[in-house]
Amino acid sequence: MSDHVHDLRSVREATDRLLTAAAKLDDAALAGQSRLPGWTRGHVLAHLARNADALVNVFEGRPMYESATARDADIERDAGRPLEEQLADVRDSAARFLATTDRDQDWSRTVELRNGITDLAANVPFRRWVEVDLHHVDLDIGYELADLPAEFTDREIAFLADRWSGRPEVPPVTLRTADGDRTWRTGGAEGGPVTVTGPADELLGWLAGRGSKGAHLSVEGGELPALPAL
Repeated sequence: MSDHVHDLRSVREATDRLLTAAAKLDDAALAGQSRLPGWTRGHVLAHLARNADALVNVFEGRPMYESATARDADIERDAGRPLEEQLADVRDSAARFLATTDRDQDWSRTVELRNGITDLAANVPFRRWVEVDLHHVDLDIGYELADLPAEFTDREIAFLADRWSGRPEVPPVTLRTADGDRTWRTGGAEGGPVTVTGPADELLGWLAGRGSKGAHLSVEGGELPALPAL
């Protein structure tokens, strides 16, 4: 089981980092394009706020989102707000999420997330950490994959490697850091095995569809496989 106390502390730190960086923007920059296709920086911040409230729903036994349509509509509704409103919403929604996690509860219970996905309650804080830190990168305001905490990068590589494990459209893949210290495996059983080597942040970029998306990785045994959309 994850150490939810440690992960909640990391969520607080990641949220503070993001808010400090975003506070240096202005309304024009907020309306500019993020690294996510079709989303401005305002969309990213709106999503982070609504995701925090959605995770409160998860902890309180309600559906994470009313529907996919409602989720998208809420983000679109909130995306165009002025910077001060956006920052206040991210800050306040994060506080609501953290207040919910401060309550006595069974962290070993199973909770339901979006699209019927289930997980242990103890793993939800790490999922929120992923949302905050990866979307900080998506804002395109100077925080890069290489700036992510090393622990975060290793854990998210392991999480995404597990996500693509057993997928028949992905060949057997061994992921290896350039120094050879860390190795992960993913993919299914069909096709020739491939070894992908590079810095941890580049490996994460390929798995998460971010950064150079694996363009700088070394591949042995074939070409860099295409991964399904997250």
